Amino acid sequence: MRIKAMFTILGGFLGWFFGGLDGFLYALITLVVLDYLTGVALAIYNKELSSSIDAKGIVKKLLIFALVGVGNIFDMYLIENGGAIRTAVIFFYISNESISILENVSKTNLPIPEFLKSVLESYKGKYRDK
Repeated sequence: MRIKAMFTILGGFLGWFFGGLDGFLYALITLVVLDYLTGVALAIYNKELSSSIDAKGIVKKLLIFALVGVGNIFDMYLIENGGAIRTAVIFFYISNESISILENVSKTNLPIPEFLKSVLESYKGKYRDK
């Protein structure tokens, strides 16, 4: 019973912190996992797999979700209306992770469909720092 209560409390906190699980957050979770996996695959491909680099990658991915939570808190308590900041943070990282996936894949010399590169490049300027 205690474990169930702990998971209930944790789930409630995460739902509050992230602003709930919507399609944007599901997309971000999926792309973060894919970016991590393509990064590991690239390291294996290049024979450069390292546990310290791996750990740094995991920390960076966790920090992405911390920033989503910060954006949600700004929306809830500073703006008090809507989810504009949370959504902007999520879109920034969706763009960033997508481009990183393409970069990882292209470094294995696997061809990338031109239309996919074009779509992601158009978002690069909108949501990714240069």
